[in-house]
Amino acid sequence: MPELPEVEVVRRGLTRWVAHRTVAAVEVLHPRAVRRHLAGGENFAQRLAGHRLGAPARRGKYLWLPLEDTDEAVLAHLGMSGQLLVQPHEAPTEKHLRIRVRFEDALGTELRFVDQRTFGGLSLHDTTPDGLPDVIAHIARDPLDPLFDEEAFHRALRRKRTTVKRALLDQSLISGVGNIYADEALWRSRLHYERPTATLTRPRTTELLGHVRDVMNAALAVGGTSFDSLYVNVNGESGYFDRSLDAYGREDLPCRRCGTPMRRRPWMNRSSYFCPKCQPAPRVTGASAPKSP
Repeated sequence: MPELPEVEVVRRGLTRWVAHRTVAAVEVLHPRAVRRHLAGGENFAQRLAGHRLGAPARRGKYLWLPLEDTDEAVLAHLGMSGQLLVQPHEAPTEKHLRIRVRFEDALGTELRFVDQRTFGGLSLHDTTPDGLPDVIAHIARDPLDPLFDEEAFHRALRRKRTTVKRALLDQSLISGVGNIYADEALWRSRLHYERPTATLTRPRTTELLGHVRDVMNAALAVGGTSFDSLYVNVNGESGYFDRSLDAYGREDLPCRRCGTPMRRRPWMNRSSYFCPKCQPAPRVTGASAPKSP
């Protein structure tokens, strides 16, 4: 799935090309694309028509378009292959076009949701007083959010009986971090993915968060300059700054720091990539390790 940098690229593109435009009509071409909108495709289209879209917002991996004249928002689930494209009206229809949104103005472009695997979709939800769609109100702030509370995050890590990579992927603790950027941040931090969170000191937590931010900002800088001005989404591969990856996908290649062959291990139906020398496995693995002083 796209991670925070990829979703942020989408948000910035939508801010430029879609924000503050009034919806003229919505065409739902595949029912799975609105399956999270329980009232169905016809209801989704009717409830959007005539409303003005606000500035796109993001929390972690979640992206939404608020409606300026109601307390509702369109939540976008990109899934594995979802794309939000701004295209000229006359552009050929994509093979996997699922939803088309036309606008009342004369700019000559429309918003298209394209999704080959149909794991993603759009849905309309009420918003909380903070402006979040109510279905994601439990999602934690992400590390690039100015209001992210580092101290609260550290205390939560010390309380939880879990391991550091599981914690990084726990969207109720910290949002936006996925498998790829977790491996990258852990490599930079010289932390093994099975390191118990209870053993992390405050300086180590601060260091880890710093590396998480550095990795995301580096990926965001690349993603933000790699795409056509009308192409506002990133698919699962093209957004990743793969030429700059230090850990993910580098099995058997030399560690960029010490030269030791990198390893890959199955992990929660995914893979973890790490350097066995720079990121030694903890002597006591798992969440039951004793707390450090």
